[in-house]
This record gives sequence, C-alpha cells and structure tokens, in this order.
Amino acid sequence: MPRTPRVLVVDDDHVIATTLALILSRNGFEAVAAFSGPEALQHAYKSHFDVLLSDVVMEPLNGVRLAVIFRNLNPVAKIVLFTGTEDAAQLMLAAANAGHDFKILRKPIHPGTILEELREQCSEARSV
Repeated sequence: MPRTPRVLVVDDDHVIATTLALILSRNGFEAVAAFSGPEALQHAYKSHFDVLLSDVVMEPLNGVRLAVIFRNLNPVAKIVLFTGTEDAAQLMLAAANAGHDFKILRKPIHPGTILEELREQCSEARSV
C-alpha cells in the first residue's frame, strides 16, 4: 500500500494555513500547518515531508527562500508556492536566476486546484 504523502502547509495567515491543512487531510494527504517560514523549518528539520505548499510573501522568511532551504534539506520533495501579490514576481525571478524553478499558483485558488496539483506532483514523484 502506498504511503500517504506528507505536506507542510505554510502561510502567515493562520486561517489559510489551517484550512488548507484540513482540506488536504480530508483528501488523502497528511498535512501539517505552519504559520511562518522559521516555524516551517522547525518542522522540516524534525520530520520528512513529500511536499512543501507555501505562500510566497511572508516575513521574516519569504516562501521562495524557505523553498530553497527546504529543497536543500530534501532534494526530492515537491515544492508548490502560491501568492496573491505581484511582489512575488521579483522573488520568483531571483530564484529562477539562481537556478531554482518552483511551481507557483495564483490566489485566489480553489481547493480543488490545489488538490489536483498536489496529486499530480505526488504521482510524478512515485513514477520516478
């Protein structure tokens, strides 16, 4: 039987992070919510996650920088970022210029879209 994919959900908006984690947990994922980049790293250092699902614009550690650190900790993990602001474009461009290519979704995002994306990411990981 395949292992349940573990997702670390990160957003500085507690309602968004908690709601996404709940939706994922009810749809075949094991999800943990974190409310900042530093908190997410604490989880990542303690436990393995198959996917990082993170907001981009956060302080003190933005989602792009978090994703880079997370990728270094777990090179095979899938990373999906989301944002509702144009500020993220410069962060994403800087990451791409440094050789980091992350999937990005635009807010508002329907939960079905997130579920579809994560299922696709996890199925790609299993087929490798």
